[in-house]
Amino acid sequence: MGIPRIAYAPCSFGFIAAGLANGITPRQLCTSFIENQGPRNDVVHPSLFIRPALAEYAHRLAMLPGLVAQAALRYAFERRSLLATLERLGRALPTGLFTHAPLEAQMRRMLSAPGRSNDFRQLAHKLVLVATDLDSGTAAPFGQPGFDHVPISQAVAASAALPGLFPPVPIDGRWYVDGALKKTLHARVLLDMGLDLVLCLNPLVPFDASHPARHRVLAGGEEVIPRLIDGGLPVVLSQTFRTLIHSRLELGMKGYDTSHPGTDVLLFEPDHRDPAMFLANTFGYSQRRRLAEHALRDLQPYFPRMGGPWTDGRAVYDGEMADAPSFEQAFDNFVDGAAAAKPGLPKELVRILARRHGSGLDDLLENVKTVADLGRHFGGSLYEVEVRHLVRDEWAVDAEDVLWRRTKEGLHMTAEQREAFARWLAEQRLNFT
Repeated sequence: MGIPRIAYAPCSFGFIAAGLANGITPRQLCTSFIENQGPRNDVVHPSLFIRPALAEYAHRLAMLPGLVAQAALRYAFERRSLLATLERLGRALPTGLFTHAPLEAQMRRMLSAPGRSNDFRQLAHKLVLVATDLDSGTAAPFGQPGFDHVPISQAVAASAALPGLFPPVPIDGRWYVDGALKKTLHARVLLDMGLDLVLCLNPLVPFDASHPARHRVLAGGEEVIPRLIDGGLPVVLSQTFRTLIHSRLELGMKGYDTSHPGTDVLLFEPDHRDPAMFLANTFGYSQRRRLAEHALRDLQPYFPRMGGPWTDGRAVYDGEMADAPSFEQAFDNFVDGAAAAKPGLPKELVRILARRHGSGLDDLLENVKTVADLGRHFGGSLYEVEVRHLVRDEWAVDAEDVLWRRTKEGLHMTAEQREAFARWLAEQRLNFT
């Protein structure tokens, strides 16, 4: 039995899909993005999104004297209207408030870690990051043939360059902005791959204020109101924006049944009557943990055995490593302790396994004292003990799952080693206990 073919095609938040395609687990992404903890090169901090675009400001400011002179000459000698004259000065306005450079640099560092790749062509799973070509208005599917030479980090920046907030991103002499300008949902990129199932997630929906419950004007506000118009311009604009993008999504979804009848398309959205999701600031990253907990509470009716909230008073997984000035130091301390407890193992191997299994390393190496106790060596840093653990305790299902999704050891093994491992695992799979 093989694992399903997996592909990702997000808009705007491509760094999450880039992490998943590189084998970064949802737990690790939560730690990096929601908790802002973990290795320094993995943390996606809110400050990455709000660095002023100083270079863009300087470039536009340098244009201003020439534009003023041109506007004055046209007004004086060509009898242009004052409005037309002022429109020309609009070229001096920055195309974005914040720079995308810090996000691109952080993604480049994150994807340069061992076992990861900043190259679309080296990923085990298909990744497509959709941006919009500013000069043509066409979609640019980075990761598809013809676009797959672009580094993933650059494609992430381009697919998240929302006009007005971020300047367009230059790539190969073209300028690119957020892929949502072309479509709300680029599901067709995945549908054309012949997938059996496509899961779509849309977090922005118009709010249905017609139900009896009353709601707050803005998140954190004290006043409770019955109508959106009482919230003023910010609430009206939010409802308008959400309605526009959702209408495009609905139109696209209706066509998929006809164009791709053999594929099941499932759309996940917040409840249109949920004021917490509507009133939350879309760009307010400080609210991300509260919204994540709110989403889990909404899921409880569908999962009766789900426990109550527990993260507020408890460290995240591997949080016991955090007793140090930085995560890097805490991790080094953990590796030092683990290596001291297993003197028969090379310290570098202990470090690699610790990075893959965290504090679960103790369970993995419980009966291991020397390299011989690790069992068969398949190549790279992959040994039989770890493979049996992945199959038995983490439900790895085949060689591709182990080599490319769980460990990335396929990058460090020859083709012959990978083939030999696949044969061994297929033979041994039912004997694991």
